Amino acid sequence: MSAQGDSAAGGYDGRMQGERPDETALEAALERIGERWALLVVDALLEGPKRFSDLEETVPGIASNILSQRLKHLEREALLVARPYQKRPVRFSYELTAAGRELAGALRLLAQWGARGSGEAALRHATCGSALEARWYCPTCARTVDDAEPAELRYL
Repeated sequence: MSAQGDSAAGGYDGRMQGERPDETALEAALERIGERWALLVVDALLEGPKRFSDLEETVPGIASNILSQRLKHLEREALLVARPYQKRPVRFSYELTAAGRELAGALRLLAQWGARGSGEAALRHATCGSALEARWYCPTCARTVDDAEPAELRYL
């Protein structure tokens, strides 16, 4: 890159060094969730409360120390609660809060997207067997909003 492109604007993207745009809604969500193991733990807990050993079995490949860290992080973010079920040694059962259960929709969207790229079976409607599709819906306009109208979409 030329020196001319970096000079007056403060960098290649035109922002002054040290300036940070406001955090987006997606950045805020990712900050609360963490990474893939946290999402897999939340997914496992959507079935209902589980003990640590149950989670180790339900989330294959997760190391005990990583699971412990993710559970603590999700608890700090108020996405799950840890309830003691044994005093000596203290052992906990983990359950999603209402905020944690709200992630179900986002996880379904990610799973749908992943199924398209991996050849896995999509989520299907039990009544007719058709693959389900997620759509954005505006209750005020009483219509589905499609991807072709991004100028009409905004975070508040």
